[in-house]
Amino acid sequence: MEFVKRKINRIPEFDYGTNGAYFVTICTQDRKKVLSNIVGDGFPVPKPIGLLAEEYITQIPEKYPGVSVDKYVIMPDHIHMLLRIDCGTGNPSPTLGNIVGWYKYQVTKAYNEKASTEGARLFQRSYYDHVIRNQKDYDEIWQYIENNPRKWILQNNDQ
Repeated sequence: MEFVKRKINRIPEFDYGTNGAYFVTICTQDRKKVLSNIVGDGFPVPKPIGLLAEEYITQIPEKYPGVSVDKYVIMPDHIHMLLRIDCGTGNPSPTLGNIVGWYKYQVTKAYNEKASTEGARLFQRSYYDHVIRNQKDYDEIWQYIENNPRKWILQNNDQ
């Protein structure tokens, strides 16, 4: 039996605990539209699962001092976050993988408890990340997150 080779989606030998800004996208399992509805001209309204997702986004800086969530949006089937790691020097910083792993675990655990399900997958395996290289890159990502709900309305007529 031959297994499909997964594409490596991390920069080889890059330290994802390095102070800096990171753009992260987390998708729902099977891209199910369970997190929010986009209404009007592009305003995301979280569903109950989306409210759980938002609750844990706000807890990231509490769990990981030195990590901030600069911007985020909860779309129907994915979440975009602009994370900043600024843990100073000398302290081992959490890696981006630690942060995203904790987040996905907590939201899924809370979802399963509320839904009385056991082991249901809420998110796809892995996540997309982009290491932000400069202010221009940061500003473009900020605008992308800001405009994503309006873009969704234009591309998806089937909520």
